[in-house]
Amino acid sequence: MKTKVLVIDDSALIRSLLTEIINDTKDLEVIGTAPDPLVAREMIKQLNPDVLTLDVEMPRMDGLDFLEKLMRLRPMPVLMVSTLTEKGSEITLRALELGATDFVTKPKMGIAQGMQQYADEITDKIRTAAKAKISTLQNIAKATSSYVQQSALRNPLISSEKLLIIGASTGGTEAIKSFLLQMPSDCPGILITQHMPAGFTKSFADRLNSLCKISVKEAADGERVLPGHAYIAPGDKHLLLARSGANYVTRLSDDEPVNRHKPSVDVLFDSAAVNAGKNAIGVILTGMGKDGAAGMVRMKSSGAYNFAQNEESCVVYGMPREAVAQGGVHEVAHLKDLPKLVINYLTTNSERAMRV
Repeated sequence: MKTKVLVIDDSALIRSLLTEIINDTKDLEVIGTAPDPLVAREMIKQLNPDVLTLDVEMPRMDGLDFLEKLMRLRPMPVLMVSTLTEKGSEITLRALELGATDFVTKPKMGIAQGMQQYADEITDKIRTAAKAKISTLQNIAKATSSYVQQSALRNPLISSEKLLIIGASTGGTEAIKSFLLQMPSDCPGILITQHMPAGFTKSFADRLNSLCKISVKEAADGERVLPGHAYIAPGDKHLLLARSGANYVTRLSDDEPVNRHKPSVDVLFDSAAVNAGKNAIGVILTGMGKDGAAGMVRMKSSGAYNFAQNEESCVVYGMPREAVAQGGVHEVAHLKDLPKLVINYLTTNSERAMRV
């Protein structure tokens, strides 16, 4: 049975290119195209697609307004097709908050050739969207709206040597937001790799920084890792943890993709295994594939303590499942419980260290 896709875009060229890319696979099929959401609304009723691809900026009704109504009235998997602009990235992040599963970017130049270069990514993300749990995305969004109001967890005994190392993919933007909103201002330094293209990670970091008690930024090369700060891998670089004297610092690498990803979670986790050892706490969140699983095993072998998001709360239970299957995880928990479990682990170990 093929996955049925409805393509919604005001550009006839994009509609044609997406149709060609999708229909060129054995397991996907475009069952219709629409130039705007109003036409699409009727086609959804008639054709009952499994996945929508949705342009961000369109006439008559923009993608966000349509997405908000769709998720309220008929929740279904949506892959956003976004522009590589600052405005486009901010709108796309809002779309993920509203319940879109993921997004792909339109090339700025040479659209026909550029879209063909993205063909594997587009079809992979449609397949992932078809498997995603949309209700889970919506539940995360509802839950995070209350976290901003909560008081900080206090943990005065936590060592500044400790670090949190986080990896995520599909569904990860909202999962990371949920996790960081519950982090107290004096939590350990946090390094994060989220699968996301260049041009979007700065907007993502800025958005989190405006919401969280901790400081959140897109990572630069050679920064000292400070408590109460989170550093997000840029969309076109690997993020690594390194040592400089007594300090932990960030390193960025332009090496080839790992597990087809750049940034790669395995690259970050491997660097934490080498340079932080038992001072690292690993967290692997929702995502398709296995990036991070092998690195989490190496972190565990080096003395790190690792957590994984459970299947129930994952939008896509791929990366955490692989990490658990390979034996790299100590505890598996619901997304809403992970921050408290991490803080409790840090506090307990700090108290134990003081008694020794």
